[in-house]
Amino acid sequence: MSARNILVINCGSSSIKFALVNETLATFPLQGLAERLGSPEAVLHWQLGDIKETLALPGADHRAALAKLLPLVEEASGGQLSGIGHRVVHGGEHFTEARLIDDAVIEGIRSSAQLAPLHNPAHLIGIAAITAMYPDLPQVSVFDTAFHQSMPAHAYRYAVPEFLYREHGVRRYGFHGTSHRYVSKRAAELAGLPQHDSAWLSAHLGNGCSTCAIVNGESRDTSMGLTPLEGLV
Repeated sequence: MSARNILVINCGSSSIKFALVNETLATFPLQGLAERLGSPEAVLHWQLGDIKETLALPGADHRAALAKLLPLVEEASGGQLSGIGHRVVHGGEHFTEARLIDDAVIEGIRSSAQLAPLHNPAHLIGIAAITAMYPDLPQVSVFDTAFHQSMPAHAYRYAVPEFLYREHGVRRYGFHGTSHRYVSKRAAELAGLPQHDSAWLSAHLGNGCSTCAIVNGESRDTSMGLTPLEGLV
């Protein structure tokens, strides 16, 4: 079986981060960023091997940027793309793990859009654009919130009236789940400890920051709540 090429996409509110992953290579054959989408300064940056390129896309939205991006993926993969992975910010209480995208998953992402109005609609645009070009390729959604669905009620519930949770979904969801899951797993490997018999406090430090308490490979508490605005403090 030949090495698989997987396109990984993260559609943000005004940007698209992407990378082509080949399972036999330590580096990305192609990676890049479309940013400032929807503005006159919209631009696409990419690196193909050692070559870096930039293309101005004045006024381009997500669909227009993907139309320019996907032919680059075709070139870099030699037309041998095996699947697409989408980072999705919010899965609400619908998803506890990554899911192969179908109509039910799309509806779940759409119904959680009220919890992430800047991001989930952008994710759906990316999924639709990819589906139009690659209708037969499997697409997988990986949710930032899924890892934290193992938190007990005393960690994810707020001290607010019951109806706010039951009717409006006001609870702690947590974010950066893909990062916390990977970091704790890798830390266990480096420490020579079994992931499912170890405990970690992980920190995701970047433009957004969060911490997570992880016991036996599962999230038990995290510093982000209903939105990412609950931070380290």
